[in-house]
Amino acid sequence: MSAPRRNRNRSQFNLRNRMLMVGAGLGLCAVTLVGRAAYVQLVNSDFYQRQGEARYLREVPIATSRGMITDRNGEPVAVSTPVASIWVNPQELLRAPGRIPELAQALSLPVDELTAKLTQKADKEFMYLRRRMNPDVAEQIVALKIPGVFAQREFRRYYPQGEAMAHVLGFTNIDDHGQEGLELAFDEWLRGKPGAKKVIRDRKGAIVESIDLVRAAEPGKDLTLSIDRRIQFLAMRELRNAVTANEAAGGSIVIMDVATGEIMAMANLPTYNPNSVSGATPDARRNRAVTDLVEPGSTMKPLTIATALQNRVVTPDTIIDTNPGYLSLGRYTIRDVPRNNGVLNVTGVITRSSNIGAAKIVARLPDQTFYNAVRAFGYGVAPHSGFPGESAGVVPSPGSPGWYGTTKTTMSYGYGLSVTPLQIAQAYSALANGGRVIQPTFVKGQHNEARQVIEPAVAQEVVRMMETVVTQGGAKQAAILGYHVAGKTGTARKNGPNGYERGHYNLLFAGVVPATNPRFAAVIVVNDPRGRLQYGGLVSAPVFHHVMEGTLRLMDVPPDDIQSWLAAQAAGKVGGNPVHNPAVLPVPQDPAEPNIDAEFNAAIPTATAPQPATPEVRQ
Repeated sequence: MSAPRRNRNRSQFNLRNRMLMVGAGLGLCAVTLVGRAAYVQLVNSDFYQRQGEARYLREVPIATSRGMITDRNGEPVAVSTPVASIWVNPQELLRAPGRIPELAQALSLPVDELTAKLTQKADKEFMYLRRRMNPDVAEQIVALKIPGVFAQREFRRYYPQGEAMAHVLGFTNIDDHGQEGLELAFDEWLRGKPGAKKVIRDRKGAIVESIDLVRAAEPGKDLTLSIDRRIQFLAMRELRNAVTANEAAGGSIVIMDVATGEIMAMANLPTYNPNSVSGATPDARRNRAVTDLVEPGSTMKPLTIATALQNRVVTPDTIIDTNPGYLSLGRYTIRDVPRNNGVLNVTGVITRSSNIGAAKIVARLPDQTFYNAVRAFGYGVAPHSGFPGESAGVVPSPGSPGWYGTTKTTMSYGYGLSVTPLQIAQAYSALANGGRVIQPTFVKGQHNEARQVIEPAVAQEVVRMMETVVTQGGAKQAAILGYHVAGKTGTARKNGPNGYERGHYNLLFAGVVPATNPRFAAVIVVNDPRGRLQYGGLVSAPVFHHVMEGTLRLMDVPPDDIQSWLAAQAAGKVGGNPVHNPAVLPVPQDPAEPNIDAEFNAAIPTATAPQPATPEVRQ
């Protein structure tokens, strides 16, 4: 047998060298892998850590509640309640289209509508499906374990007083941020700061574990208002009664503490429900007491006389001859209504609400002096109450295009300038506060520095004069049994695009009580009444009576006219409901009123001129 044939190709390779090469290659790979691992783990670990965490670690917000708003007695008027919002990852849910009808049924949505929404957001990872739901209902939806569907905790604002405090408080939007009123003014104070935490989510997005608190949630701070919800409700109720009974377009009421400037109540009509803002019009949401301008009418006369007394051009006993009941000023004529008041002293000018008397008194004052005094009382100057959108009013200055030859005269009895109800309340608070103007505030305890504008003796004298309007003049229905009341009525024709409008009026009453030691000032404006009664003394003064009688009782203010109370008690006139006791509301002595429009036809230019026609005012 022949010997085996030797493989010549095998002899061409060295087995040892071959093994060395393979070993070297494997060693190089091992070094590379170790080096790469070292690079990943040591050199560039932060990058890869972030990449890994991005796939399972999430930072989620921690909702925080908005601060509570309370009235001056600690009663809540705005609170935050927990709610839940359902959100979805459209990309994940669209991969399970069979679950969409189930979700639509749980949300009470048409399947087609929900599918269309998801399709539109197919490239997104977040979309709200329903906001501000009942947390229990949201939990039931999440329990269905539909892919990509989750719940998020939030808070919703609730206003227990409803429309009674709507204009003061305002409201928040769907993200719980203040939009109007004090919710907007103090938004930063009330809102707080949401927190954040890190959580681990599984591939379906469910939270597996909370691993770290990134930032603790800071709840919003509480806010205590100067408003008394009891007085606020009383003010809204009586204002609504007056607006309804007189078929008016609306109205406003402001009540202030004369010593501190704290606003005790502020209400407007029309109003809205802050718990359901979607149906409210912008007109209904406007806080008319702070933003809307009115001509003050005869409520201006006490300020005119206070200025004259302060500048020593008259005394309370100065004689003013108003005969024969009208006064010609160039092409204009001013009349007293409804009759010629004859010879009056300065007190009588206020009692009888004489336009001629006010015009003759202001004629003794230099233009600049009178203008400065009007501004000092706060007219033409923003009250700086802190309320968003408050108006400064309009007061023409001497030498300006809006200042005509008769401007000072018409301003003396309340025409030719525009103010807000809040500004009137501030001015009357100054008369009641010894001549000191104080900045109004909605925050309890925020006492601002007072500014002296007239002497205390002058202020007290004017308040005594205003008492005669209630006891002898046109505001008998403002009287409150057991208390001295000082005030002034006003009935001003409304100014429209084409001048003063016939048959359209603002009816005002501004007063302070108790007159001998004033605690509160109140202003009532009834806008455009269409009923039979169209005088401030017959429409707005009764609102003052009802509201302030209740306010005095609620605030435990002792009577300052105990003799009248004892006399009424002895006569058996005290009893029943004191707020609506007919014995407290005297019947007007002159029930037959003159024609309302005839009283305003006193200022007709004899030739075309840039000066506006100037109507007169009534008490």
